[in-house]
Amino acid sequence: MAQGLPTAETLLAAVLETLSDNKAEDIVQIDLRGKTAVCDYMVIASGRSSRQVAALSEKLADELKQNHGVLCTLEGKGAGDWVLIDAGDVVIHVFRPEVREFYQLEKMWAPMTAAQA
Repeated sequence: MAQGLPTAETLLAAVLETLSDNKAEDIVQIDLRGKTAVCDYMVIASGRSSRQVAALSEKLADELKQNHGVLCTLEGKGAGDWVLIDAGDVVIHVFRPEVREFYQLEKMWAPMTAAQA
């Protein structure tokens, strides 16, 4: 591990705390270790409006930069419907509820149950 960089678990904890503290809704974490090389964890959350989605995303990116030295890439902040925040080992999706319902990322990445197999 490079000096000073947080572990995936530390980063995940910071993401979950920041989203919760800033009133994100329906926060879901998905453990992707061993399932994809893209990241270790995916976090999906909702904001009540386009403005809150953009604000949550900006606040999260700022928090990770200031307190953990992680520079995030943000995609989609201008529209505020769905913002993807790439923090390396943790990828975060912040949606407006209607957009989240449409794409249903949780169903794509969640473990399959016996009934789905």
